[in-house]
Amino acid sequence: MGKVFGWVLCTALALVGCQREAAVPWQKTTLSVEALENLTYPPFLVDAQTAARYRQEGLAFRQQGDFERAIATLKIATALNPRNPEGQVLLGWTQHLAGYPAPAIDALQTALTYDPEYGPALNALGIVYLVDGQLEAAVDTHTLAVSLEADNEIAHYNLSLAYQRLGQTEQAIAQAIIATELEPNNPHPWVALALAHWSAKDSAEAIANYRQALALDGRYTSREYLNHLEQAGFSPEQIEATEEIRQAAGL
Repeated sequence: MGKVFGWVLCTALALVGCQREAAVPWQKTTLSVEALENLTYPPFLVDAQTAARYRQEGLAFRQQGDFERAIATLKIATALNPRNPEGQVLLGWTQHLAGYPAPAIDALQTALTYDPEYGPALNALGIVYLVDGQLEAAVDTHTLAVSLEADNEIAHYNLSLAYQRLGQTEQAIAQAIIATELEPNNPHPWVALALAHWSAKDSAEAIANYRQALALDGRYTSREYLNHLEQAGFSPEQIEATEEIRQAAGL
């Protein structure tokens, strides 16, 4: 009798154990990325209209040169609507202009997590990488941008600058040529093309293309004016090389 009772008890306990395990199937459930995001930031917290207003205010502060207030305001905009890639790009680009590359990269990468093919985010991120000296990352980012939009003149132009710094002159020339074809009235691609030819030891082509830039903007006769190329993605070494071209052109 005791043995029978023991067997019944063990069987009952085993069944209870099975029932307990079956009662918690959520332990084996994997939530989707969207579901996890909704748990982190529920949709009802999004205020798109107010976020848009803060974006405009932040942009106004940036245009006034008040980068700290611009960044603070744009952070509020992204907090109110974090999945809006435009807001993340405005924040990231403003942080870049203010000289904060690390948070700029974070904001721009965040924009791309929500829209991996968002051209403005790719362009901006590629430029931040370029200016920060992360040349391989700049090439990868702009190459992706070009694969999504073949006539993306910004990406082709910056690819030329990145390839020139990497010593890949053939690629630098090829990308600069495309940029000049896409934006023939912009002097920057012509200077980039001149620089690429100069790096390839082709001084005649370098001077000819520099003169093309000069025809579009006569200020390229001045050494002081070349300093503005830093804002166009040129490194200090590239600006000095451009000065060598200017001197070789007899200007």
